[in-house]
Amino acid sequence: MLNDITSLTWRPLTSGDAQASADLINANEAVDRVGEFYTAQDTLQELISPYAELERASLGVFDGDVMVGFMKVVYRPAAQDVHRMMMDGNVLADHRRRGIGTALVEAGLAAAKALHAQFHPTLKLEVIVRKMEGVAGVAELMASQGFAPVTYEEYMAHPLGDAIPDVAIPDGLRIEPWSELNDEEFRMIRNSSFADVGSSPMPVDNWKNRMTDHSFQPEVSFLVRDVADGAPVGMVLTKFWEGDVVVTGVRDLFFFAIGTLRDHRRRGVAGALIAHALRTAADQGFDSASMNVDSSGASGIYGEAGFAPKKRVVVWSREA
Repeated sequence: MLNDITSLTWRPLTSGDAQASADLINANEAVDRVGEFYTAQDTLQELISPYAELERASLGVFDGDVMVGFMKVVYRPAAQDVHRMMMDGNVLADHRRRGIGTALVEAGLAAAKALHAQFHPTLKLEVIVRKMEGVAGVAELMASQGFAPVTYEEYMAHPLGDAIPDVAIPDGLRIEPWSELNDEEFRMIRNSSFADVGSSPMPVDNWKNRMTDHSFQPEVSFLVRDVADGAPVGMVLTKFWEGDVVVTGVRDLFFFAIGTLRDHRRRGVAGALIAHALRTAADQGFDSASMNVDSSGASGIYGEAGFAPKKRVVVWSREA
């Protein structure tokens, strides 16, 4: 019987499920059209996250050898006031509306509560889900499980070419590319600048897993340094996913993180970094650049740099 989901196999995910989860996501691209294509290496990076407890906080659903759904929850090693845990998941398009998504979200919430009780029992717990706007069934599922949209992120694109702004590096500053020697300074700037918007510090193991992984583009990632005292003041870190070219036909450079230390803001640091990275991307043969940014900032410095909104990501939240 089509609606009988008990006949499916339900078990925790393992690192060996990288290809199966990539296949599921890629099969859904024809229906959901989010513009992404995953390789097994892409999904493996998520499965081997140091804060993904797969045995206790993940679930894969299989129809024979085919993965038809999955869920995983990632905790944060450090948090203040609120412990925000990320839940991710997907259901194969032709297996939707059978109750699989509901069962996965319910299991994810239970897993989040268990991990939260272990790592941050004195804090509030908030579970976050990020999904591209317009994917069929997501809004209904999230609402049924007590989630509400709390913010939107604009996916913004830049055509490179003549649209690259001509921005000079501010006096007293210099730009240098990423290297093993300044990697820790990149992480320090990320942690300090992102703390102002409530983001938890990123430990070294998570930095290596999420930031400087196989998709990281060191030749197009830059640090700004104060000439007078040599102190780092800002950085931009970029990525490129080879698999996306399969769907889009475009080599797109993604601006994954941009940060400026508080005492050095309003000096033109971010604008210079963005322009420098855009010019380097064009020189290296990229066709376009893109980023996700909170909707409130879409018309600011990123719009001035030539990025234009193309689609939105909905950030769903629920206190648990």
